[in-house]
Amino acid sequence: MLPVLPIGLRAKVTILSLFLLCLPWLGYQYVWEMEKYLRLGQEKTLEGTTQALATALHERPKLFNSQASFLNQVQKGRDLYAYPLSGPIQLDGKLNDWQEYQHRMLRYGEEHVIYQADPNTPLTSEFTHMVGKFGRYLYAYFEVTDNDVVYRGKNTLRVDNNDHLAIATLAPDGQFRRYIVATTEDGWINAFELPLDPSQTTPVTPEVKIQGQWLKTDKGYNIELRIPLSMVGSKLGFSIYDVNRTPKRELVSIVGTSAIDTVDKLGTVLVPSPEIESIIKGMSHNSSRIWVVDKHGRVLAKSGDIRSTQSIWARSLSPINKESWWNKFTSEYLHPLYYKVLTKPPQDFVDSLQDSTQLDGSHIKQALSGKPGSTWRLTPDGRAVVLAAASPIWIDDQVMGVVIAEETTNGIRTLRNRALERLFNIILLVMGVGTLSLFLFASSISSRIRKLRDQAEKAIDSQGRVKASLQGSKDRDEIGDLSRSFANIVGRLAQYTHYLENMSSRLSHELRTPVAVVRSSLEHLSLKTHDLDTQKYLDRAQEGVNRLNMILNNMSEATRLEQSLSQAETSEFPLNKVASGCMQGYQYTYPEQAFDCDISPNTMLITGVPEYIAQLMDKLVANAMEFSLPDKAIKVSFQQDNKDAVLLISNHGPTLPDNMVEQIFESMVSIRSQQAQQKPHLGLGLYIARLITEFHGGTISARNFTDNSGVEFCVRLPIE
Repeated sequence: MLPVLPIGLRAKVTILSLFLLCLPWLGYQYVWEMEKYLRLGQEKTLEGTTQALATALHERPKLFNSQASFLNQVQKGRDLYAYPLSGPIQLDGKLNDWQEYQHRMLRYGEEHVIYQADPNTPLTSEFTHMVGKFGRYLYAYFEVTDNDVVYRGKNTLRVDNNDHLAIATLAPDGQFRRYIVATTEDGWINAFELPLDPSQTTPVTPEVKIQGQWLKTDKGYNIELRIPLSMVGSKLGFSIYDVNRTPKRELVSIVGTSAIDTVDKLGTVLVPSPEIESIIKGMSHNSSRIWVVDKHGRVLAKSGDIRSTQSIWARSLSPINKESWWNKFTSEYLHPLYYKVLTKPPQDFVDSLQDSTQLDGSHIKQALSGKPGSTWRLTPDGRAVVLAAASPIWIDDQVMGVVIAEETTNGIRTLRNRALERLFNIILLVMGVGTLSLFLFASSISSRIRKLRDQAEKAIDSQGRVKASLQGSKDRDEIGDLSRSFANIVGRLAQYTHYLENMSSRLSHELRTPVAVVRSSLEHLSLKTHDLDTQKYLDRAQEGVNRLNMILNNMSEATRLEQSLSQAETSEFPLNKVASGCMQGYQYTYPEQAFDCDISPNTMLITGVPEYIAQLMDKLVANAMEFSLPDKAIKVSFQQDNKDAVLLISNHGPTLPDNMVEQIFESMVSIRSQQAQQKPHLGLGLYIARLITEFHGGTISARNFTDNSGVEFCVRLPIE
């Protein structure tokens, strides 16, 4: 049996193995910690970008000279924002080009009434409005609800005695200018400029720079127009005048973004600054998105796209040689496994701020208070993380705006994935090499152990006899020490076995002379006349000497047989005839014992000594008769099985112990109880049967019946 490691040592080996398994986990955790530091670095880098851009905008009031930027409070609906348009608007009055901006449209109704002739009557005119900017023009549309559209008379000089749109602005030259858009019919329209004096409405001057389209609808009418940005200042207001024709034409209501009769009542309009856009335009080549907002959070300029993958983090990745066999293998087989755990940064995600015109957030509030700030947010679909940093823009010691930079963490996540891919590749490589090395090492150890096991099994047969010596290994390790220990043990066992095997012959030789002296002395004493008591003791002594002599004869029988077997001359003879002759002799000799014989009549030739075969059967039949029940027959079968002659001798009676099935064929082994023995037994009968069987190249075995009612001995001898 191989030595067992102590429990403490096995526990240490297990702990060490578990610690080695922790190394990949530690590497994984290290990469995640590095990602945290990379995110911190990205945050600081983005803050530096915003501070650099804010520095370029510091103390430049001309960029923020719009009154809309200096307002203390922005009123929705009154203070307008010109949304950046994706393209020029086709002025056809159908409003199709405005559909994508529906979420920015404002509805003007009762809350925006500037004048109403009869406040107790329901308002009959409302409109939906929006302004946008593209190129050098300010576009606007008005979807007016009016159940009675009154056009301008074709022969009248007045332009205000009908339904019309009034526009007022504080022009860039500082002049307060008013315009009216009115038409005699649907179609192309131009505006009319009113006198500078607000109290006068005539005379009017056509203004062809303001162009548009008037289109009547089922609900009222639509107006689409464009105004050059050069005509629009920081203040702007629109009003829809509703005029009814019955019983005479009169003004019913005015609904608008603000009152337009004086400059002070006008609302403001914020148009994204082209000057600021030109400053931050260079950032469009980066993956950052830059916003510049005023102190109300309204967007003054925007540049860049956060969906871009050309960030500094992504560009820092070393190029991959996709043509190498290793990269092809990893991309086709390993990466699909890796990305069951990892997630690829998505290029397509929902960006809720893509077209925003007003921004808000903790980082913007912090920047408006004069301190740089940053924040992280998750996109609405949860597929990307966006980092936003903000820095204040100072003008005359006041924060007039904020520079905001946004960037996704896709570049860092790509770096993390690349690092984890390399980590996993290294782990797989190390584990593969380690597994192969351990497999070869374990195979070497197991082969040496198997070799030692095979040598041990060949050195000792199933009966425990030493058949060959065991050669100790010369290796100076534990297995070598074990091999040398086994060789030493087998050598000592061979000496002890040899001593036991020769003990019977030595005892027989040494005891014969004393027994002969005692016998001769008893014979001389028996010639004299003795009284009854003395004669009784002489008879008992003579009986003991005879018994001792029988023991000596039995002890020497096996030794004589071994010597005779080594010198025996073999011949070819029919085995079945020898068996038949023996059985006939047993039936005559033991008439009180029943035999059930089944001997094949076929000639089975064997090379050996017939007398020894007869002695083999004598021993087995004598053993069966001794243990057989009185009323049960001994069954003897002799049949041919392929190239073997099979002798089966069975009897009903006590069974063999489980641990004695093979040991009963050893020298001086007996399972008889001392009380049941009427004559001395040294356990040599079955040992002699085994010697004869092995001399003829056969095997002998014993087994109990399946129902434990008896024992069967089986002898297989090879035939010619």
